[in-house]
Amino acid sequence: MNITSALIKELREKTNAGVMDCKKALEATNGDFQAAVEWLRKKGLASAAKKADRLASEGVVLILKEGNSATMVEVNSETDFVAKNEIFKSFVENLARCLNRSNLYNQMDQALTLSFSNGVTVEQAVKEIIAKIGENIVFRRFVRWNSPHLVETYLHGDGKIGVMVELQTDQPDHQDVRMLAKDLCLHIAAMNPLALSASDMPSHLVEKEREILRAKNLEQGKKPEMIEKIVEGQIRKFLSESCLLEQAFVKNPDIKVAAHIQNVAQKCNASITLTRYQRFELGEGLEKKVNNFAQEVAQQAKIH
Repeated sequence: MNITSALIKELREKTNAGVMDCKKALEATNGDFQAAVEWLRKKGLASAAKKADRLASEGVVLILKEGNSATMVEVNSETDFVAKNEIFKSFVENLARCLNRSNLYNQMDQALTLSFSNGVTVEQAVKEIIAKIGENIVFRRFVRWNSPHLVETYLHGDGKIGVMVELQTDQPDHQDVRMLAKDLCLHIAAMNPLALSASDMPSHLVEKEREILRAKNLEQGKKPEMIEKIVEGQIRKFLSESCLLEQAFVKNPDIKVAAHIQNVAQKCNASITLTRYQRFELGEGLEKKVNNFAQEVAQQAKIH
């Protein structure tokens, strides 16, 4: 397995581990990036990856909101040039409108069969935009809410991160309640919680974290009979930092998100429950393609 300098650099950026440690991790895992991250964490050489993958792909996240109905979509392209192209942007906007008119939630297979325009399905429209632009375009995912409750949305970084929040409240028009919804969107964009609460945290994520922590504590020479107690304390810390309601509120780190919601509810004499949220980060979980700049320029020239 050829371990490239680009792969080492990418691993270093994700983990903050040293260059040679990153090289050793990739060699030990035969170039498997995620396995290398875990190898470094078990050795105690990497920062805990609490905010999921930061590896980016090109394209855009877009949100269309009409009242309490909102649709968020991610469409990927091979290059940043295409992501900024007006043909591409128009396609994504029309796709969001098409999805928002539907009664789907996040069913990708059914979304591809929707009528896009003039009898053309979404799947056919994707193929047409690929042929027109000359670059692979992927309609990766979407989520649509049609809610009776207060829905707020936030788009960050020209389509790099999108957030949707739903609050169940008896005072949806109160200025402070609406500001709370906006602030929660900003918090989620910045802090990337993995679940709403500890009870909502997927069990496989907790078990994976527990496995890594056990190995890390053994590597650090902790007494075997003490490891389970140490790990349980670390798991509690992991949950407090990863669950939205337990996180320190980004605009006032002295209180947790749940406490801030309660404070606003008391101030407004309102009932407020954060019922759900959704966060898309462009290219989340995808490995970024390393492009040749000259090739990107040549590719862009074909579009015009």
